Amino acid sequence: MPRRLSVQTQWRLFAALTVLAVVGAVLLAGWLAQRDAEAAVRQQAEATSALQTAVLRSELERQQAVPSILARDPDLLTLLASPSPGSVDLVNRKLERLSREVRSAAIYVLDARGLTLAASNWREPTSFVGSEYGFRPYYAEAMATGRSAFFALGTVSGRPGLYIARRIDTPTGERAGVIVTKVEFDTLEAQWRAAGDPAYITDADGVVLITTQPRWRFHTTRPLSAARREEIAADQTAGGPLIDLPFKARSEGMVRISGDLPPGLYAHATDAADLGWTLHILTPADPTIRRATGAARGLALLSVLLLAGAAGLLLRRRHRAARRAVEDEQARADLERQVDLRTGELKSANQKLRREADERRRLERVREALQDDLIQANKLATLGQIAAGVAHEINQPLAAIRTHADSAGLHLERGDPAATNRSLAQIADLTDRAGRITDELRAFSRKTSSATVAVDVDAALDGALMLLGARLRERGVALSRPEPHGLLVMAERNRLEQVLLNLIQNAVEAVEGVDAPSVIVDVRAEEDAVTIRVIDNGAGLSPAIRDRLFTPFATDKTRGTGLGLVISRDIVGGFGGELMHEPSPGGTVFRLTLKRARQ
Repeated sequence: MPRRLSVQTQWRLFAALTVLAVVGAVLLAGWLAQRDAEAAVRQQAEATSALQTAVLRSELERQQAVPSILARDPDLLTLLASPSPGSVDLVNRKLERLSREVRSAAIYVLDARGLTLAASNWREPTSFVGSEYGFRPYYAEAMATGRSAFFALGTVSGRPGLYIARRIDTPTGERAGVIVTKVEFDTLEAQWRAAGDPAYITDADGVVLITTQPRWRFHTTRPLSAARREEIAADQTAGGPLIDLPFKARSEGMVRISGDLPPGLYAHATDAADLGWTLHILTPADPTIRRATGAARGLALLSVLLLAGAAGLLLRRRHRAARRAVEDEQARADLERQVDLRTGELKSANQKLRREADERRRLERVREALQDDLIQANKLATLGQIAAGVAHEINQPLAAIRTHADSAGLHLERGDPAATNRSLAQIADLTDRAGRITDELRAFSRKTSSATVAVDVDAALDGALMLLGARLRERGVALSRPEPHGLLVMAERNRLEQVLLNLIQNAVEAVEGVDAPSVIVDVRAEEDAVTIRVIDNGAGLSPAIRDRLFTPFATDKTRGTGLGLVISRDIVGGFGGELMHEPSPGGTVFRLTLKRARQ
């Protein structure tokens, strides 16, 4: 079995391979990006060159047409044949107008000796009229061959321009003179300069004629002999020296220039016109190439690093998996021991939790039983308070029963069956009345559950008032209650009756000693609730009691326990309702709100 490499050795090999991959990917990506960026720059330079060449050719064709047409003009032939003030003035004005229309720098006519007879700038101080230009190369060439195009500095204006000359022949074929158009390219250079890319045009000798960089004009782009340099300087630059461009001109490829221009420019050369001129475009390439290569190298670096990271993660997972297998085996044995130990602890904790839960349930049952006992005790205490009144309510029908029984016996002895029957009917009604009172007492005193059902508010109020009726009459309290509404609330009948009895009894006690005491029970239905208010016209609650109203044992009564309102509030809370004191300018108002039960 072959020996397996150690983890440390594997990581060293992985790091070495990652470095090699990063270097190779970055170099390859940079080379490919540079190639593509140079191709894009070349395409841009070609497009710019084509556009600028078209503009130049259009301008030259327009200017070349001027001397060709004027060479056949009759007015010029007349002027050359017999110069006179009239013919000179006529031609001057014609050339002036034409020069303005075609935007030529100057248009002028030379006779057979090279003397200027008329010119478009005849009004200007630098007028060519009367100047002798027989020594200029374009004159000699045009007289010899019929045409000439020559770029040079003006001898009068000192401004560079292209001199386009055409020979003027008489109808008999004699050489009468030359018509010359001077074209200056300031506007064209400004347009190229605005385009942003440096550009220049060279002639057949490689001399810069038109350029966006004026300091390059009449610089040479290739070696020339001393004799040729002197000849060009004499004819074109008015004796100025010819020096080389500050960089090596190329027809295609990258050019490095020092100074205020971008250091890395892509050179592209193309034929610009039929004059042997060449247009050179220098397109800034370094920023584009740097961005492209930088982005490509960064992307390649990121890609290799991501792949290396993924490979590293896989390698690390492999190592961790192997280590985890060993650790898992050890952990399994430890886990089995821990499980046995923990199982025992969980069983013990589970038993403890069961005991605590049982104890909580027992205490809850005890609490509920105590609460029921407290409610029942409050019922019995309330019954004790109203016992005298209830006894009076029962004694009244009992006394009346005795009276009607005696009357029935007398009527029977007299043989008056009708009167006897009336007495017996009264006895039955009074017995029913006493029975209703005792039934209400028995129902009120019975222990009940706290389960809520739909309860008729009128029935619960009737039960409470039945037990309190005698006490109200005894104390002379005027009770006002609403007409039956038939409203149902979610409650328990006897407990709701107990709450109403407590509230009304408290109101009766609150109006003790008040002139014209009164208690109002107001019942109002809302969408989802029923509100019952018990209102008295007593002295109201003292501030000390109002702040502790629902606190156990808080009371200002001499015989009160301070538990009635607390128990009533707990009962109402068990119904899902609310019992609270409602501030009022006079008397006391308690508001009982219960959920409305739908019929």
